[in-house]
Amino acid sequence: MNEDNFALASKIVSRSYVQQASEIRKQHENLIRQLLEQKRLPDDGWDESTIELLVNDMALMDSNNYPGNCGVGEREARIFSALVAKRHYRFGHGIGRSGDISAIQPKAAGSSLLNKLTNSLALDVLRLAGAQSTASCFVVPIATGMSLALCMSTFAQKKSKRPKYVIWTRIDQKACFKAIILAGFEPVVIENKLEGDELRTDVDAIEDRIKEIGADDICCVMTTTSCFCPRVPDRLEEVAMLCAQYEVPHLVNNAYGVQSTKCMHLLQQAGRVGRVDAYVQSTDKNFLVPVGGAVIAGFNQETIEDIGKAYPGRASATPSLDLFITLLTLGRNGYKKLVQERKDMFTYLKEELEKVAKTYNECLLATPHNPISLGLLLKTK
Repeated sequence: MNEDNFALASKIVSRSYVQQASEIRKQHENLIRQLLEQKRLPDDGWDESTIELLVNDMALMDSNNYPGNCGVGEREARIFSALVAKRHYRFGHGIGRSGDISAIQPKAAGSSLLNKLTNSLALDVLRLAGAQSTASCFVVPIATGMSLALCMSTFAQKKSKRPKYVIWTRIDQKACFKAIILAGFEPVVIENKLEGDELRTDVDAIEDRIKEIGADDICCVMTTTSCFCPRVPDRLEEVAMLCAQYEVPHLVNNAYGVQSTKCMHLLQQAGRVGRVDAYVQSTDKNFLVPVGGAVIAGFNQETIEDIGKAYPGRASATPSLDLFITLLTLGRNGYKKLVQERKDMFTYLKEELEKVAKTYNECLLATPHNPISLGLLLKTK
């Protein structure tokens, strides 16, 4: 309903009632206008009616939803099932084009707008979480492991000859290891050092392997932030300085680290003092959406754009749509509240586990550098 239609409606229904409805409509539209102007998270989360108003309007901007449209191309967003169309708010074109996942589609102005806005909101929340210097990011419809493989493949393309190895600080999680293999590289595993109860990064061993192999034959060094106790986040700053010194790309697996201000601070500091080419985080682990997406981010816009251009073909818009709706529902204040609640619950869990350990003469591992995970030593037979 625009102003002309409201004026016509006032000839059918009482003018005062229509005027009241028109004012409410303007409140919704003002929120949308602010989003389009600022391209950042609203301070307070939106209600569902405002979100659906915007999403439906954007869907109507795509050619498959034009009245009387008859597309004859190979990609016209044809959807057989009305239920499937409804599930996707009638978005069918996906995002990006064959040459760039962030490119605008001529037939899909609405999907392109959704893509751009979601990337802007994701960038805003990464900065809000602690990585203030992040220059660029984009949402990709593949999970963390595949996203890491995409980054590694892009780094290899920028080398004068194809490298053979990825130096990887050990973490017992299959996706990282398989990502290296899938991308066509041989993992060089760096074992962690036991310091007290913590498994920490052996920075000297990383430097030794860089010297031994040679920078030209190394695709990147891959480190990790979020991890299970007794392992703790890698010494990102020291590794970042090494990578800058030897001109080796640095890729960070930040799978579920956005929810931790400590992990995001480590990334911010590493990007400030050294080299961090890209860092990758899962959408489901950090933003409470279904599995299937990741956010690839970094401190150099050109590097992130190169990774986006390396993505083959266009992509599903579903993870972007899920993240877009969720971030608008949360707003800045809602997201900060969730982060604080997680911190409070972690403190509570630690206190209660200490009581359990004392009761049964067990031991809670001292891992102060891990802000996410705790470990209870079970020695009682």
